Amino acid sequence: MTLENTVADLARRVAVLEAEADIRRLQARYMFLCDTPCPEFGVLDDDHRIDLIMDLYTADAVWEGVGEYYDGQFGRAEGADAIRAHFQRFWGEKQEPELLLNAHYLTSEQIHVDGDEASGQWIHMQPWLFSDGKSLLRSSRLNNSFRRTGRGWRITRTRTENVFVAPLAPDWASDHPFTSVLMKP
Repeated sequence: MTLENTVADLARRVAVLEAEADIRRLQARYMFLCDTPCPEFGVLDDDHRIDLIMDLYTADAVWEGVGEYYDGQFGRAEGADAIRAHFQRFWGEKQEPELLLNAHYLTSEQIHVDGDEASGQWIHMQPWLFSDGKSLLRSSRLNNSFRRTGRGWRITRTRTENVFVAPLAPDWASDHPFTSVLMKP
């Protein structure tokens, strides 16, 4: 292999590693913004949170829940307006009991980069705690797609399928924040 070929191969491999790191940060930021309470400092309200989430997506993106549990619960949203409406239903229509806590934990990561397109698979766990003391642990698999744009990598598809939902003992989390100050300067 010539020096020129070696350098070209190394440049390609570094580009893939950089893309994987960018996608990993993008997916983690999405999950971070979906946590309750939202740990991002300066997020004024749920509309602001939704704006920040929408900035992570392309205009033609798809968000869908699939499989026997998620089909009826989440359905499919195609395009930015439909995805925004999905999030507005989740946060904009206040529910009783109120969601006090949820946190997303990502694991089993696989990222596959092919030029300016990529896919990623994860499993995530998510505890939920409600104002009436009920709580559950939810797990799902993610099969997401990404595209490199002029604004960096963006999500083109969020696709989630339930693994399980399990009730947790009432009041299992005795101490939890009602607001997050984690990133406050």
